Amino acid sequence: MPERLKTTAERLAGGLALLVLGANWAPAQEFPPGYVDPAPLLAAVAEEIGEPELRCITFSGNGYAGAVGQTFENAVNVDWPRIDTLANYTRVIDWEAGTSVETFDRRPGLAPASWKYGLGWRGGTPTQRATRQTHVTSGEFSWHRDGDGPPVAVPPEIAEVYRLDLWLNPHGFLKAARLPGANPVAFWRWEQIEKGRDGNVVSPEKMHVVAITMFGKYRVDATINSRNRVQRLKTTVNIPALGDFNIEHESTNHVSFGNVKWPTDWHSHQGWDDNWQFYRQSTGHNAYGGTFADVRPNECGDPVAVPEAVAGAEWSTEVTVGEIADGVYRLGGGPANSYLVEFRDFVAVFEAPGDEERSLAVIEEITRLVPEKPIRWVIASHPHFDHIGGLRTYLHLGSTIVTHILNLEFLNHDVLTYEPRTVKPDIVSRWPPTELAEGYNYEAVQENYVITDNSRILRVYYVQPLRHVAGMLMAYLPAERIVFQADLFDTHEPPKAGQLPSMRALNTQVERMRLEVETLAPVHGEPVPWSDFLAALDRLEP
Repeated sequence: MPERLKTTAERLAGGLALLVLGANWAPAQEFPPGYVDPAPLLAAVAEEIGEPELRCITFSGNGYAGAVGQTFENAVNVDWPRIDTLANYTRVIDWEAGTSVETFDRRPGLAPASWKYGLGWRGGTPTQRATRQTHVTSGEFSWHRDGDGPPVAVPPEIAEVYRLDLWLNPHGFLKAARLPGANPVAFWRWEQIEKGRDGNVVSPEKMHVVAITMFGKYRVDATINSRNRVQRLKTTVNIPALGDFNIEHESTNHVSFGNVKWPTDWHSHQGWDDNWQFYRQSTGHNAYGGTFADVRPNECGDPVAVPEAVAGAEWSTEVTVGEIADGVYRLGGGPANSYLVEFRDFVAVFEAPGDEERSLAVIEEITRLVPEKPIRWVIASHPHFDHIGGLRTYLHLGSTIVTHILNLEFLNHDVLTYEPRTVKPDIVSRWPPTELAEGYNYEAVQENYVITDNSRILRVYYVQPLRHVAGMLMAYLPAERIVFQADLFDTHEPPKAGQLPSMRALNTQVERMRLEVETLAPVHGEPVPWSDFLAALDRLEP
C-alpha cells in the first residue's frame, strides 16, 4: 500500500486531538483582508458532525444516475440524461484504508459496464449485462465488476477522479485537510439563496469556505454554513472535451447517528449549473444523487485487495491500422476508431474521439501512412464528450472541423476555445493558433457537404432526428460504397434492441439518399458488410 495510506491512521490520531481542542496546526499568523484562520472553522465542524468518532462508514438507499456528456442536445437548465435508477445502493468508505466500495442494481443493456455515474462514460466498451454492479477504489486503482464477472480496471484518468471523490464528503474533507500538502485557506462570503428552488432571497447567509489542495493539483472547496456544517463541496477536474470541469456535491438533511451527523440526501452537479448560458453552452448539471437513509458509522466492510489484473493493467495509445479500401484506413486500437481517407493533395479524418494523447498517436500514424499531406478536414459525427475529446488536437494542426450546424455554437463556445486549462493544459491552451480567434476553421452542415479533389469524393450527410443525439453526421464514399458512422450501429458486441431507433435512422437515411452501400465502418468495432447490418435489423425488428 502506498506510504501515504500507510500513515493515515497515525496522522489522524494526532491531528484529531488538535482539531477538537480548536488548536491550529500552524503558528498564529496574520491573515489578509477577506481571509480568516481555517483551524477554528474546521475544529467547529469536526465537533458539530462528530468527525473524530468516524473511521469509516456504510450507507444505503436508492439514487439516480446521469450520464455526463451524453445529452440529446444542448439546452438551457437541463440535467444530464438519467440512465435508470441506482436501486439497492450501498457504499462503504474507509478513509484510513483509502478505499470505497459501491454496489447497486441497474437495468442491463442501458450503459457501458465500466460506467458508474456522472463522468466516465466510454462508448465502445462492453455494455452492462448483469443487474448487479460493483465499483471499487483502493488507493490509485479503481475497477468494476459486471455481476459476478471478473474485475476490470478503470482508466487512470477516471480512477483518479474516483479516488478524489472518496474525500468529497464532510468527514472525508476534514480528514483530507490534515494530509500533507493540503495547505488549508479560508475566506468568507455572503451567499444568496438559489432562486426558483429556495424561494426569494430574504436574508443572505454568511458562509465560510475552506479550500485545500489534494494530490498536488486538485483544489477542493468546502462551504460551511452558520450551523458549522459542510453543505457543499466543490472541485475542478479535467475532461478532454471541455478542460476544467466543475464537480459540486451538495448534502442536506444531516441526521444524528449516535455522536455522528451524516447527510442522508445528496445531489451532485457535474458541469456548471449555468441556467442562462452566460459562460457555457453545455448546461447539464445533476449527475447523480438520491436518499441514503440507512447509515452505519464505523461499519468498515471487508478489507479491499487490489486484484492482480487491475494492478497489472496496461494502458496504451498504440494505434492499429487496417486498410479497408485503396487509401482508406481504419485507425483503431482503443474503444473508438478514426478513419482516414486519402485524397490527391490532402487527407480527411472521420471522428476524433478520446483525448489529446490518443489523437496525437493517431496523427503520428497518419503522417506515416501519407507523409507531407495536410489533415485538411476532420468530420465530427456528434457532440457527445467521448467522441470530441480529440478535436482540439486537430484544430491545432490547422484542420477544418466539419460539424452539423446544431453543434456549432456549443463546439465554438465551449470546446474549441483558447480558454486556459489549469488542471491539465493541452496543446491548444498552451499555444493557441491564430485561426482559433479568427474563426475560419469550421464548416457547418445543414443537410449535406462534399469533400473532393475532383478524383475522389466524400459525401457528408445529416442523419435525421433520432433518440440518441441531435446534429448527427455520417459520411459516404460512393466509389468504394463505404458508410462511416458513429453510435448508429456498433459492432464491438452483438447488437441490442436498444439500438433499434439509431439503426432505423441510419437505414432510412441510406434509403432516402439512395446510397449503394457495401461496407459499414463504425467508430465502435470492426467494419462489416452492409448485409450484416440489414440482417441484424431484421432480427431486432419486432
